[in-house]
Amino acid sequence: MKSNIKRFSLCLSALMLLILASPLTVLAAEEEVAASAKFYGTFWSLVPPLVAIALALITKEVYSSLFVGILVGALFYSNFNFEGTILHIFEGGMISVLTDSYNMGILIFLVILGTMVCLMNRAGGSAAFGRWASKRIKSRVGAELATIILGVLIFIDDYFNCLTVGSVMRPVTDKHNVSRAKLAYLIDATAAPVCIIAPISSWAAAVSGFVEGEDGISLFVHAIPYNFYALLTIFMMVAMVLMKVEFGPMGVHETNALKGDIYTTPARPYANAAEDEKSNPRGKVIDLLIPIVSLVICCVIGMIYTGGFFSGTDFVTAFSQSDASVGLVLGSFFGLVITIVLYLIRRVMNFRDCMACIPDGFKAMVPAILILTFAWTLKAMTDSLGASVFVSAIVKSSAGGLMNFLPAIIFVIGAVIAFATGTSWGTFGILIPIVVNVFSGTNHELMIISISACMAGAVCGDHCSPISDTTIMASAGAQCEHVNHVSTQLPYAMVAAAVSFLTYIIAGFVQTAWIALPAGIILMAITLVIIRLKFDDLKM
Repeated sequence: MKSNIKRFSLCLSALMLLILASPLTVLAAEEEVAASAKFYGTFWSLVPPLVAIALALITKEVYSSLFVGILVGALFYSNFNFEGTILHIFEGGMISVLTDSYNMGILIFLVILGTMVCLMNRAGGSAAFGRWASKRIKSRVGAELATIILGVLIFIDDYFNCLTVGSVMRPVTDKHNVSRAKLAYLIDATAAPVCIIAPISSWAAAVSGFVEGEDGISLFVHAIPYNFYALLTIFMMVAMVLMKVEFGPMGVHETNALKGDIYTTPARPYANAAEDEKSNPRGKVIDLLIPIVSLVICCVIGMIYTGGFFSGTDFVTAFSQSDASVGLVLGSFFGLVITIVLYLIRRVMNFRDCMACIPDGFKAMVPAILILTFAWTLKAMTDSLGASVFVSAIVKSSAGGLMNFLPAIIFVIGAVIAFATGTSWGTFGILIPIVVNVFSGTNHELMIISISACMAGAVCGDHCSPISDTTIMASAGAQCEHVNHVSTQLPYAMVAAAVSFLTYIIAGFVQTAWIALPAGIILMAITLVIIRLKFDDLKM
């Protein structure tokens, strides 16, 4: 670890010296823009996030790694001009993303959700549910399957899924010695993969918005059977829980959890969270269920409200054109009000204690908010360097004589973009319009498969990336050290990605889900059997 920190310090020092010693610091603004064109729309546009990801995995430290990635992007953009670099980091980066209305809505949603989690804990609802569940869930397998089922049921939005499932199931999985890393994986694997195959979700609304000139919701529904990464991830997750086998770093975490250590690593930022919150003995299960149900209903109403449902628009259309950020803020706000009123009526908490949960909930979300802010800023760097232009050129050059292999190629490209930028929705925005343009008026079925490959690749890269907002939310929901979640989930995501890639090759030739999907499930089953035989020494 000391050598990693030393290497990181040397990298940071070298970058700072590069800025200070640069002979180009006197470039005028016009010359700076002209000079930066050499990096625009090239492979260099993907280097900043790759630097951040590599440093995060090496040093196990997220904040400084993300900042170094941002610094590299600003250096490329300004062509190593000192003034331009500093201005682009803050004015074109952090200030820009924090004044974006969509991003600010997500941050407000996180604060409200953190407050609600704090309220449910203080009111004793979470503890009461834990006692109720402990009487009915008798095994580790049962606790993990219950987490999966709850994750599948909450398909409205991935952020909402991550934090809700984590707060509800964390006491149950802790009781059965399930590692926090495994809980984070179960949360993450039932967040984006479930949302991307649910027609009524914020993700469906986002995807349909990128398909110009086509019926977005209809295309989304037809693409569901071809979304191999999402479907195979869910299959793999359930199968591995039932087979009681883990591998890679996750195996180490699960082995230690069986011995009573659910964290494994020295870094355990949430270790004392449960001790800090005194459970209310008057709390009942309804003190958890009513807030959660209210939150779900209010968030759905909030999203369709932003889509014009109460102005005469039909439900499906309202969901497809909803503003997820505003809808989630409105829904979570009314869910919070209902929760406070419930606790006051039931007298499990007084008004002063309820209000005290607001700053506490905010403080609980600070790590996630910081990482999200840095991740959004890093994405702003890649956008300013023309990453979408570079990717568009690659896809169009591949569309010539590789038409049947194009779904598999698009899956890989989507995974790389999402991994590097940490955003699934940004990947949709880059790739889906290109795919529609390539296949417009030619092969409609191959277009659907390719759109699905784009969505699957985006979710895959989102799973693997330490700067992904969904990955960050899963870590926060499970109260797991973020780097632990990334390092333990990566081998699982890569197995699902490899099988999905082969399945997309099959789909590109047969062009029917009735053959491709069963073939993918068989391939995944064979892979899991091989893993089971190889790692049979790890018994859960």
